[in-house]
Amino acid sequence: MAARGNYKFLDKFSWYVPGVRSLFILLLWFIIGAVLGSIVTVICTVTLGIEAGTVYGSLLSYPIMFIPPMVYAGVKSASLSMDHAGVKLDSNNFSPLGGLLCVLLVSLMTLSAGFSLEPVTSLLPQMPDYLKQLFKDLTSGNIWLNLLMVSIFAPICEEWLCRGMVLRGLLASKVKPYVAILVSALFFAFIHLNPWQAIPAFVLGCLFGYVYYKTGSLKLTMLMHFVNNTFALVVGHIDSFKEMESWKEVFPARTYWILVAACAMLMILCVLAFKKITLTKPEGNMDAVPSIFDTHED
Repeated sequence: MAARGNYKFLDKFSWYVPGVRSLFILLLWFIIGAVLGSIVTVICTVTLGIEAGTVYGSLLSYPIMFIPPMVYAGVKSASLSMDHAGVKLDSNNFSPLGGLLCVLLVSLMTLSAGFSLEPVTSLLPQMPDYLKQLFKDLTSGNIWLNLLMVSIFAPICEEWLCRGMVLRGLLASKVKPYVAILVSALFFAFIHLNPWQAIPAFVLGCLFGYVYYKTGSLKLTMLMHFVNNTFALVVGHIDSFKEMESWKEVFPARTYWILVAACAMLMILCVLAFKKITLTKPEGNMDAVPSIFDTHED
């Protein structure tokens, strides 16, 4: 029976396709979740002390932020599923590249983008000491807890919201694709709440958005997010790199700029490779989902 996919987590949200106005409601639920998460962090800090409270508070508060918008979207999707068609959050439109080549391309695209963006982010003022300490606390402790938050929670939750909800909703609402991708990338940058993360997040968000537009695959954008975060986390746990603020400290100047140029070129080539995927419709390669009533009739 075609309805078997309803048991998959992402499929439960297929019938809620937020338009522009609905996205503000979703944002409101996210803000409510952020407030609840902040309360949990404060409780953990008071109970466990600043260092442990920051780590465990963040580990708990991060997924809590996304619970209100997920519950809201799930309830709305369930109420619409009986008599409204939907749009899948996760499709598999990889032809003619194929899934394995897409995985390789997005991984290379993400790593090369991260390196080639460094000269831009280095132009920003120095990060405040309190923010440096916060990131250090979040990434220098137990690596398994760090991986859970940075490499599992973040890719799943943020991609669900920024690509699965915001971008999918805008594309399905017939917003021009480049506008939809830019808006979803701005949304992605906004939830990082500081310019040192927001600027690279915006550029990466544009890349994630383009890949989603061409393939409809939330799995691929989650993978890109995972690769970016996990690489940064692993580098941060290598003793010789712990105090590093820029790759300029690792490579000679000439080698550094050659690598920046090479990574920028590799990123562009990876993006161009996705042009080979033909769009099935102007709003992107996201598969339609019939209403449950229509599915059962078939």
